[in-house]
Amino acid sequence: MTDRRPTINDVAARAGVSKSLVSLALRGSDKVSEESRAAILAAAAELGYRPNAAARNLADRRSRTIGVLLHDLHNPVFAEVLDGVQEITRQRGYRTMLVTGHGDPEREESELAGLLEFQVEGLILISHRLDPEVARRVARERPVVIVLRHDITGPGISTICTDDRAGGRAATEHLIGLGHSRIAHVSGGDSPIARDRQAGYEEAMTAAGLGADVLVEPGSFTEAGGRAAMLRLLERAPQATAVFAANDLSALGALGALHDTGRSAPADISLVGFDGMSLAALGSLRLTTMAQPLTRMGQLAAQRLFERIESPLSRTQRDVVVSELTARGTTAPPAA
Repeated sequence: MTDRRPTINDVAARAGVSKSLVSLALRGSDKVSEESRAAILAAAAELGYRPNAAARNLADRRSRTIGVLLHDLHNPVFAEVLDGVQEITRQRGYRTMLVTGHGDPEREESELAGLLEFQVEGLILISHRLDPEVARRVARERPVVIVLRHDITGPGISTICTDDRAGGRAATEHLIGLGHSRIAHVSGGDSPIARDRQAGYEEAMTAAGLGADVLVEPGSFTEAGGRAAMLRLLERAPQATAVFAANDLSALGALGALHDTGRSAPADISLVGFDGMSLAALGSLRLTTMAQPLTRMGQLAAQRLFERIESPLSRTQRDVVVSELTARGTTAPPAA
C-alpha cells in the first residue's frame, strides 16, 4: 500500500484515455464527449484524484480568483453583498479571496497589496471608508468594481451604488407622511455615504417647511454608535417623536436604547433605518428601513467585473440601483 497521491496520469490510465483529454474533461471543455467525460470523472472519483489548481493556473497564466475587500465582517450588509458576488463567481468557475481592513484605511491598503501579490484577476471593493487614491492605484493594475460608493471614479473603476441622498429623503418623507414633524437624524459619521443620507434628511425637512426643526445627532454605522446617539437624543430632545438612523445597525442600537430606558418603537418614537439587511426583518425587530437590493448589488458587481476581465478595453460603468422604503413595525403616526 502506498501513500502516493494519484496523478492525472493515473486517471488517464484508469479511464483508458490521454492525459490531455483528462485535462479538458476536468475543465468542463465541450470538446470532450459525454461518454469520455463520464469515464474520466468515474476514474477520478475511484482514485480520489483532486486536480492541482495551482499547477493548472500556472500553466494557463490565470489565477481564476477574484479578490474581495470587505469593510467589516461584523456588518451583515457586507455579507449579503458578498453572497451575490460568490454566486456569480462560482457560476464562472472562479474562487473568491476575501480580506478585510476592519474599517482601518491603512490596513485596507495593505490587504489590497496582498491580494495583488496573489495575482487575483480582478477586485471587488465593499467599503464605506475606502481611500479613493488607493482604489485608483489598484485599478491601474487590475479591473476594479466598487460597491456602495459612487464618489470614487477613474480609469478601470466601475461602481454599484444606490442614491443615498434620495434614500435619506424618502425615509424622512415616510415619517413626515405619518404626521411627524419633530424628526431627528442619527448620522453615520464622516463618510460620503453618511453625508449623503444626512443631506437627504435635511432636504426633506426643508421641503416640508420643517427646516427650523432639523436635529442631527452624531453617530456611526455601528450598533454601539446608534445606541449612544439615541441615549443623547432622549436627553437633548425629549420632544422628538421620530428618528431616521443612518443605517440598520445604528437603528438596532437605537432600538436597544429605547428598550433600556423603558420606551419602545413606535409607541414612543418611530424609527427608520437604511440598508435592508435580512436581520432587520426578523419578527422580534421588524425594522422599517430603506432597503437596498444587497444580494443583487453583489451579483451585478461580479458581472461587471467579469465583463472587464473578458474585455479589458470595455468601458467602465456606473450602476445606480433603487432602494425602496419597506415599512414594518417600528413606524406609526405620532401618539396623541
